[in-house]
Amino acid sequence: MSLFSFSGQRPGNLGVNQGKLLACPGTPNCVCSQADPSDKEHFIDPITSDKSSEDAISSLKAIIEGMERSTINAATADYLYAEFSSKLMGFVDDVEFYAGQTGVIHVRAAARLGKSDLGVNRKRVDTIREKFQTAN
Repeated sequence: MSLFSFSGQRPGNLGVNQGKLLACPGTPNCVCSQADPSDKEHFIDPITSDKSSEDAISSLKAIIEGMERSTINAATADYLYAEFSSKLMGFVDDVEFYAGQTGVIHVRAAARLGKSDLGVNRKRVDTIREKFQTAN
């Protein structure tokens, strides 16, 4: 449990819309594999996999359930939505995975509040990617 709670409101516009995750806002507290690769601030590589969409999401779910201060909010055969909260201040980040195309898992991770996340979402996605690839 955090000392403070800066959780903010859960966004109502998350999810997959026509094969796309929500674009990042202009602030440097979000990364998305569907951002323009020339946007170095927001673009992050998707996770690659040789698993079926359902198996990839299942693996991601197991990884996230093993991480501290994580909550799975939605999981389908090709989509996963989780929240992560910071230890001290209780800031909440929304993290989504979309495995709608074979071999590619798109990801979006964004802080709900503030302007900068000090690179936390990028580091988290890289950690999840590493755990996913190690487990396969």
